[in-house]
Amino acid sequence: MSGVAAVVAMLTLLAPVPTPGASSVRCQPPAAAAERAGPGPAERLCLPAVHTVATGRGQRIAVIDTGVAPHSRLAGRLVGLGDALAGGTGLDDCDGHGTAVAGLIGAAADSRDGFVGVAPDARILAVRQFSPTVAGADGHPAGDLGSLAAAVRRSVEAGATVVNISGAVCLPAERAAVDGAAVHSALRAAAAADVVVVAAAGNLDSGGCAADRPDLVSLPGWDDDVLTVGAVGPDDRPARFTMPGPWVDVAAPGTDVRSLTAGGGTGPLLDGTSFAAPLVAGLAALIREHHPGLSAREVTNRITATARRPPAGRDDAVGSGVVDLVAALTSEPASLSSPTPGVTSELARPAPATPRAGWPLAALATLLTIATATTGVLRRHPRTPP
Repeated sequence: MSGVAAVVAMLTLLAPVPTPGASSVRCQPPAAAAERAGPGPAERLCLPAVHTVATGRGQRIAVIDTGVAPHSRLAGRLVGLGDALAGGTGLDDCDGHGTAVAGLIGAAADSRDGFVGVAPDARILAVRQFSPTVAGADGHPAGDLGSLAAAVRRSVEAGATVVNISGAVCLPAERAAVDGAAVHSALRAAAAADVVVVAAAGNLDSGGCAADRPDLVSLPGWDDDVLTVGAVGPDDRPARFTMPGPWVDVAAPGTDVRSLTAGGGTGPLLDGTSFAAPLVAGLAALIREHHPGLSAREVTNRITATARRPPAGRDDAVGSGVVDLVAALTSEPASLSSPTPGVTSELARPAPATPRAGWPLAALATLLTIATATTGVLRRHPRTPP
């Protein structure tokens, strides 16, 4: 079996295989929860205080995901940017994943459940690019690296100031440099256009990611032009599922997270680096609003410089540390050049609630059916793991 076929076979074991030629199957996104069952970003990230400083107004955040369903708490700020799978607008979400990601970024507050997104005044640009229930024309689980590259370029062309990619696939580094050439080119163009791109680090035992394979890297997070996010629990310790690597830049809460559902309302508690990344994408939007003179690189530097450092210094699970929204927004330039290890501002850290109904980690495995690159020049990547 070829390397590409092996990856495809592995991915199809983790999700239903659509009938060849079919464009979709019945949508069954997670149902809304009747009651709030756990802490949201507001409690864990001090959002009430943060929102006195910035709310994301004037920012455009592209969500490259399973689509984003229209929701009352995104009303007036949700724009369909396209659908790489079925040729639609991007405003269909058969899986609920993209809607949850968008909610963590930009949901408006509702006093009935206390949930609010990190940047509730930001505009959301929805692109459907991957899905476990919607297939491309060839019937393979969607999507692939080519459509990811195209989605990044479309987001930049639409004026996104921040792009969020909550999906990952793990490959050996040498192969990733070849198969990911188109994605690298698109990400380099995004950086040149002064766009902040945030990506999930990936989940262990999903999308080919494994803790016992030091040769593996995570795409697109391995790329230098991406701010890559791992996941931590409420005690700021790395989540059991977060994919470590020298390419991880920072971490954010990724366990027991509540967000919007495609059917309306809010849903069950979620786990995954998928849900840590949008918190950081929202933070990037807040910084871009509050410090409009900063470049994309300066925004990412501010996020990493103000992160709460792990006790032993930088590590591969959380990178420079856990993001600190208050410090990232309000720190003076002098403090950014020599960040002090440890907590830089107090954040609420409630205990996990029970019972839990976590998002299945295998849902991310359907991102990226690998396309073999036939041409291109290998790039020596500085993030090659030891």
